[in-house]
Amino acid sequence: MTVESDTGLLAPGWAGSPAADATSDTAFLRALLDAEAALTRAQVALGLAPAEAADAVTGAADPARFDIRSLAGRARAGGNPVIPLVADLTAAVGEPYGSYVHRGATSQDILDTAAMLVAVRTLEPVLADLARTERALARLAAAHRDTPMPGRTLTQHAVPTTFGLKAAGWRSLVLDARDRIAHARRTLPVQLGGAAGTLAAFQAYGAQDATAPTEAYARELGLATPPLPWHTLRTPVADLAGALAFTVGALGKVGEDVLTLSRTEIGEVAEGSGGGSSAMPHKANPVRATLLAAAARRAPQLAATLYGSLAAGDERPAGAWHAEWEPLRDLLRLTGGAARDAAELAEGLRVNAEAMRRNLDLTRGLIVSERLSAVLAPRLGRARAKELLGELARRTHTESRTLDELLAEVPGLTDLDLTELTDPAQYTGFAGALTDRALERR
Repeated sequence: MTVESDTGLLAPGWAGSPAADATSDTAFLRALLDAEAALTRAQVALGLAPAEAADAVTGAADPARFDIRSLAGRARAGGNPVIPLVADLTAAVGEPYGSYVHRGATSQDILDTAAMLVAVRTLEPVLADLARTERALARLAAAHRDTPMPGRTLTQHAVPTTFGLKAAGWRSLVLDARDRIAHARRTLPVQLGGAAGTLAAFQAYGAQDATAPTEAYARELGLATPPLPWHTLRTPVADLAGALAFTVGALGKVGEDVLTLSRTEIGEVAEGSGGGSSAMPHKANPVRATLLAAAARRAPQLAATLYGSLAAGDERPAGAWHAEWEPLRDLLRLTGGAARDAAELAEGLRVNAEAMRRNLDLTRGLIVSERLSAVLAPRLGRARAKELLGELARRTHTESRTLDELLAEVPGLTDLDLTELTDPAQYTGFAGALTDRALERR
């Protein structure tokens, strides 16, 4: 039986997503080969190698020509896959240009640069999916600007809010994530330092200044030029980790809210196409929201490993660098999958305004007790108003009566429009204006 790896069998959050393809073993191999070919082309651009060498290396750098399983097995000998790949690529190029493969570089230069290429290629569809999510949430916020619903704090009804404001808040987080991902995408750098970060080999080959090799390399790959080789200065990876973890957490917030609001007994929202159950035919599970919540629980720990790798010793690290590879790929995959799931969730989300209104009435008017406290305090005094409302709150439960009914029996309040004062839809504060302001952000 043929055993396939890297399929995402236990990872429905990212399986089948653009991130799955962009971070596969084949994608990493392609990025490693792209990094090697670009290095030779950069040296040609600097006059350090003949043009024919660039053509030969670029032509040989075809992933289909290399055995990934063999590379993985042989990587154990040197601790990274670049070493056997350089040997195979050199053999594929052959004479007389094989000697120009990997010239002046160290394994970390190639693997770090490949990781940045994989990140860039993963972040492009992430940004596209975040844009889809933002647009869908903007439509929901505008459509439900004045749709009242219970605001919940510490799991309990607090004061009324609107679904428009909630959706606008989700959108704000998505835009925050977009800004962080876009910044990371623009600033991901190549890595080029040679054996110990001095670029000594490039000087020996004839480079005239310290910046030219890295700048030429960056131009070939469309990545940023770092101020220094960053073999043990892991800011690029740490910043990327922060952007990715924030994005997954922000989308996880949306997922958590949808999980709560779509509970059977709440029923205020529903996924457009819920998932089924293997045992219960009646169920339509909020699968997209579930996957978002799952991703949000994993991302912080993956980012923590990458932050921990900032403590990288000497000029080239033992262990700290190696610890980054798998969690970085996992975090890219989680983010890509979460962005896809969030877009599908937002675009298909169904809003049940009737359920929201019904739930507003569950406390028989107590959800607007804050408003009544503000109205009654000038009439009765703050202490008496608080005492009265506390008493009436108890009676609404014990007598199963509404707050406006009980207030109507209190002497001295007959001139108040108690129906209006106790209507939750009339106490949403500046929710509409706040929604409008949030939607001004582009």
